Amino acid sequence: MILSRTSQYAIQALIYIALQPRAVPVLNRVVAEYLGVPPPYLAKVMQTLVRGGLLDSFRGRQGGFCLREGCRKTTLMQVLTLVEGSGLTETCVLGLKVCADETACPMHAKWKPIKAKIVALLETQTLDTLARAVNSGKYRINDLPASILPSAAAPGRRRRSTD
Repeated sequence: MILSRTSQYAIQALIYIALQPRAVPVLNRVVAEYLGVPPPYLAKVMQTLVRGGLLDSFRGRQGGFCLREGCRKTTLMQVLTLVEGSGLTETCVLGLKVCADETACPMHAKWKPIKAKIVALLETQTLDTLARAVNSGKYRINDLPASILPSAAAPGRRRRSTD
């Protein structure tokens, strides 16, 4: 149960949007630029989050994405289940198609308690908790510290768009 790049992008984008002023749409390309993610790929991820009920999407000049009301309490496990599917916690760490207590892979007995702890952790971490941690300045959501990024892409600021 290692996070896919898609799941990583989804979580990072949701945290970034949670850091923005409420009800102010954020453009996909602004999020993509800040996170260093290809915009077309992130757009697909964002649409998954819209279909899953976590984001609202708005078209037009003032368009973009906003966190849906009440979604700040969404857990990381809920996000991962939405992005990866309900079988996320049931997949084998070695990639075997069938891996259970009865038909265990060589890692099953050691991985099972670790996986349970990871799931428990993911169920206690909400978007709001993570956004507050990033907002404190102690943590970041992208590979580059905010201090070296252009000020227009920093959290809490929104670039004006002409499209």
